[in-house]
Amino acid sequence: MKHNLEVCFSPALYELFHHSDAVVVVVDILRATSAICTAFMNGARHIIPVGSLEEAREWKTKGHLVAAERDGLILDFADFGNSPFNFTSDRVQQHDIVYSTTNGTSAIHKAAKAHAVAIGSYLNLSALSQWLLMKGRDVVILCAAWKNKFSLEDSLFAGALSKKLLDSGEFFTICDSVHASLDLWESAQPDVYRYVLKAAQKQRLAKNGLDDVIGFCHTPDQTNIVPVLKGNLLVGETVGKISYI
Repeated sequence: MKHNLEVCFSPALYELFHHSDAVVVVVDILRATSAICTAFMNGARHIIPVGSLEEAREWKTKGHLVAAERDGLILDFADFGNSPFNFTSDRVQQHDIVYSTTNGTSAIHKAAKAHAVAIGSYLNLSALSQWLLMKGRDVVILCAAWKNKFSLEDSLFAGALSKKLLDSGEFFTICDSVHASLDLWESAQPDVYRYVLKAAQKQRLAKNGLDDVIGFCHTPDQTNIVPVLKGNLLVGETVGKISYI
């Protein structure tokens, strides 16, 4: 039996989707989910997503490493901002990291009651696709968006992941958001990097000199680790050999 695939373009729409028995993939390409995948790729042990800055500060007082940003900028008490380039192996290997961002971590908390929650980015695109196939459940791709507003880069990635899942023959869709994201993905070919430069988030990052991550965040299959929510922790699950479906 084929599994249903849906795309939710904003956390503000999430309650309209049937997700309690589904796997929800949280996507925040620029930059939270790309940074989370990078942290695990470079040896982080766990990531603890928290919703508020107050929680992040409290964890910091207990001696934990904290990544925290708002509107792209690192907070004064934090050890890391939200750039994947912050999470080098010498800084994160075998460490737990508390994480709070403008959009990504709140989307993770919103999805927490689903059957399972995974973190998606181009960095783990093929591994994530294979992991979802192994789960054998309906899938909702949840775009973290920008303060509940439509996000071009997240929706574009939703198209990339949707294509892989539908091409596998194991999924079907009657969701207009899936078809729209697939059309975006097709429009972005053959130069995804050039296409995504029109995204508003690219302009927000550039204003603060933080747009150096655009190319890295759109480079697929750099890791075979899929971060998965277990209780209040993200842990990394390794998908043996990446299958380029």
